[in-house]
Amino acid sequence: MGAQKSIHAGKAKIDVNVDLSHKLCAALMLPHFRNSGGPLSLVIGSLCIKHPNLFGGSEKLDVFWDKGLYDTNVVVAYRRPRPEWLPQQSIVLQHSIAPEIGVHGLPVDNFSQSGSGSVNLCRSSVGLELSEPASSNWSSTTSVKFEHVRPMNDEGRPINRDLDGFPVTCSGASHDSMVVLKQETRYARANDKFFSRFSLQIEQGIPILYKWLVFNRFKFVGTKGIKLGPSFLLTSITGGSIVGDMAPYQAFAIGGLGSVRGYGEGAVGTGRSCLVANSELTFPLSKMFDGAIFLDYGSDLGSGRHVPGNPGLRQGKPGSGVGIGYGLRFKSPFGHFQVDYAMNSYQQRTVYFNVTNVSS
Repeated sequence: MGAQKSIHAGKAKIDVNVDLSHKLCAALMLPHFRNSGGPLSLVIGSLCIKHPNLFGGSEKLDVFWDKGLYDTNVVVAYRRPRPEWLPQQSIVLQHSIAPEIGVHGLPVDNFSQSGSGSVNLCRSSVGLELSEPASSNWSSTTSVKFEHVRPMNDEGRPINRDLDGFPVTCSGASHDSMVVLKQETRYARANDKFFSRFSLQIEQGIPILYKWLVFNRFKFVGTKGIKLGPSFLLTSITGGSIVGDMAPYQAFAIGGLGSVRGYGEGAVGTGRSCLVANSELTFPLSKMFDGAIFLDYGSDLGSGRHVPGNPGLRQGKPGSGVGIGYGLRFKSPFGHFQVDYAMNSYQQRTVYFNVTNVSS
């Protein structure tokens, strides 16, 4: 249940999306979240403003604003025109506030859900992004940004420790600062019978000033899809690791929708390393509905104890887990609706709802 509207103001385009349907879905999935109250807490929406010729020289300005039930995200991107054979440059500013459920959330109901751990992250960053021209099936993006991270409690006050008294920042103060150099390489290939995707992200923390974080973090995602008659088999594997300085919020959170279904967000484990494997078979039921069966597995590879404060052990996370289940997919010109029914290793069942709006 929502509304979408596109408005043209001169050369600029404004897209507005207001959605009330996710309130029910989130209430069913995350009943242990705090209740922010007020009429605006019922609304999930987004605002997108695009200007293709800001100063008359084909400069592009994009402004995105997203509001969730408990999070908000604002991104401002400015791009100057450059020849196609040169890297495209963008100046990006971002500000977000979101609950850190994956690391500090408390697993409940046999790990099938995660309640709020009263830790929220306020992130502000500014940086330069260079997108290399695509070559064959490969593309890459390089960025450097300054990032300021400030943990807060549910009342919006800065904190430097969690509910158990352990630090939530690397510096031990009420905030962390860092300069991050990031390189992302992507590969994609597809035809009528299969597709393959691979991405590799490498981040390096640069110690410009004293107490700024110094670390190296990498993450890879490989996905393969194969058509089997009228059915489609999708498999993927995700892994990563981090060495050097580390705050708890930088850990890999395993569990939840998009990771290991049947578990709450981060309820499988929280580690310096991770490995997640997913396999899903979809098959047509009718012209509008597809059925699906899936199997997920995730592990922190025994690295949970190396996360500062060891939140995984304190919260009793198992460190590895298996999720199995089935689902229903509905596609229409107005949006995609997905329901997954999953069971974890503790035979606790969870229902996931996912609604994706498609702009006209």
